[in-house]
Amino acid sequence: MPAAIKGIPGLPAVTVQTNADGSQDYTVTLQILAIMTALSLLPALLMMMTSFTRIIIVFAILRQALGLQQSPSNQILIGLTLFLTFFIMAPVFERVNEQALQPYIAEQMNARDAFDAAIKPFHSFMLAQTRETDIGLFMEIADRRDIPDPESVPMNILVPAFVMSELKTAFQIGFIIFIPFLVIDIVVASVLMAMGMMMLSPLIISLPFKIMLFVLVDGWGLIIGTLAASYG
Repeated sequence: MPAAIKGIPGLPAVTVQTNADGSQDYTVTLQILAIMTALSLLPALLMMMTSFTRIIIVFAILRQALGLQQSPSNQILIGLTLFLTFFIMAPVFERVNEQALQPYIAEQMNARDAFDAAIKPFHSFMLAQTRETDIGLFMEIADRRDIPDPESVPMNILVPAFVMSELKTAFQIGFIIFIPFLVIDIVVASVLMAMGMMMLSPLIISLPFKIMLFVLVDGWGLIIGTLAASYG
């Protein structure tokens, strides 16, 4: 029996095959190793290459504007952000599945071509949401003057430019959200000062009014709808 087992060929551990065009194909073992290594970067990719950053910052600013410290909790905000991110990024994920994942599973495309095809939908999404000034800033930092058009911007320039644009947009939306709650705080503080109740914290009085205002105007629906619409 041991001799018979030895005669059965197994999977090659490391095999690199050079194609006629000069490209190289790696064995399934190396491909799985590369995929498992890439999975460790998945949280960073999710935050930096999707709508996650803008949404979580807006939710954090909203909680601060309401004056609530722990409600909704971080777990709820992150969970809501994840599902809203999947909703907004659904067209991009569908294109990746159709153009890269399914052809790779059907062995119609090698790993390198599948990776390049998977990057293109993310590249188009990030390019549409990135300001030209931010791209120009990182092109100047990298001293890259050989990029003819926006579609040719490499990922090492596009990703940080996209993150910077997302931060700017998130803080702009957060500023607009903060204004009505700030007005309520100012009005309540002025009324308390006029009544001589300076020892009473205005936050204690203004908090119920801010929550009531947020509920009456359907705040969650407005904010989530605005965030989704901001991506076109």
